[in-house]
Order: sequence, then C-alpha cells, then structure tokens
Amino acid sequence: MTQLNLKKPIVFFDLETTGINIANDRIVEISILKVFPNGNKESKTWLVNPEIEIPKEASDIHGITNERVVTEPTFKELASQVSDMIKGCDLAGFNSNRFDIPLLAEEMLRAEVDFDMKNRLAIDVQTIFHKKEQRTLTAGYKFYCDKDLTDAHSAEADTNATYEILLAQLEKYEDLENDVQVLSEFSTHKKRADFAGFIMYDEDEDEIFTFGKYKGKKVESVLERDQGYYGWIQKSDFPLYTKKVLTAIKLRSFNNKLS
Repeated sequence: MTQLNLKKPIVFFDLETTGINIANDRIVEISILKVFPNGNKESKTWLVNPEIEIPKEASDIHGITNERVVTEPTFKELASQVSDMIKGCDLAGFNSNRFDIPLLAEEMLRAEVDFDMKNRLAIDVQTIFHKKEQRTLTAGYKFYCDKDLTDAHSAEADTNATYEILLAQLEKYEDLENDVQVLSEFSTHKKRADFAGFIMYDEDEDEIFTFGKYKGKKVESVLERDQGYYGWIQKSDFPLYTKKVLTAIKLRSFNNKLS
C-alpha cells in the first residue's frame, strides 16, 4: 500500500459541529489522526461541550446531542492539548480548507491559543476528489477504497476514511505527486489570506478585499485612506482569524512606514 512521502508529521482531522457558520458555530467532536514520516500513527478523539445549544438538525446528522456532551470538557479546556498535538504539523481533511481549518482556528483563538498557517501546508482531500471524480465522502470511500462508510458523520470514521482515500488517490493517479507541497497546491483553490475568503491575494501577491464597497481594492491602501474601516471590521461579526490577518496587515504597513 502507498505510504505518504512526508518531511514532517501531517494531521488528518475532522470536526462535528453545532452548524456550518464558521464565526458562530462550535465544535462538538474532534478527531485527530497524526501520521509521522516513518509511517507511525497516533490518534485521539474528544467529545466537546460547545457551551451552546446543539440544534436538532445538527444532532440528526452526527448523532451528538446536548445530553451527551453536557459533562464533556469545553474546547477551551482542550485547546492546549489539541495545539500540542498539531504543533509543527501540516494539516489535512475533507472539505478542511473551507470549513474544518477555519472553524478550528476560530475555536483556538476564542480559547486564547494562537493558531495560524505559517510554515504549515494544507491538503484538502475533497478538492482532489472533486477535481478528479466529483463525489461525496461516502461515495469517495466506496470509489477509491471499495469500502462502505457505515459510520459516516462519526468524526473518527470520517477522519480515517479521509486518510485512506488520500493514499488510494496517490495509487490511482500517476500524475498526482506524493509530496505534501504538491498535494497542498493541488487541493487549494484561489489563494486566501484568511480562511473565510474575505481577504485574498491578487496577481501581485498583495492582499485585497473580496466584499463590500472596497471589493477588489488592496487592503493596505484602503486602511490608509479609510482608517475607520479597520475599526468597523473589528467590531463586526467577522471571523476572529480574518480580524487577526487584518491586524497583521495594518501593523506591517505601520512598520514599513517607520523603516
């Protein structure tokens, strides 16, 4: 069976949540599968008390109810353990670039544990799958691994299935290089400065806004001309990671003026 060609550990992970709003919803289960360059694996799954109501629509999907998590630790109590486990690792998941990584970042920052993607690569197995076959996780598991995903929407089952699919994809597609950098680039859509896509990069590799009255405008130029815009975003219902990225750009611009 194919082995991932790794220069450092990679963490496959999956979240079950209270909903799909990155800024406001919370984690109710997190499962991590850490794969080391020598092929060894380490895994851990936690149920999480989200400290908000789990809607019935969400419970109907993943089977996790308010009663089941009421005595479980909150994410704030788990954040340091999660941070330690993923420290120095690349990340991988299924639809992880658009959902799991952004939501994990929000939970980390909310728990006052720093999180960013500097020196990390991200592989989204769903993107590779969709570019190649256009399927769902359950169909993908059947297609690539010829197995039925009998426990779909269990974070642990989804995480292990995602890892197996990536290995099967490497075996199936000869043009898909077994290299984390290449897989990360292939599984990424347009380059985002933040996770939610409110700030993207243009062809000059400068950050631009993708929304509102300054859509398509360079962030640094906007912050210079309209200083109140930064304050408005910080006070509004934008993801914490987006606010963090905006603050970093503002500080960089300030430091560049001083130098």
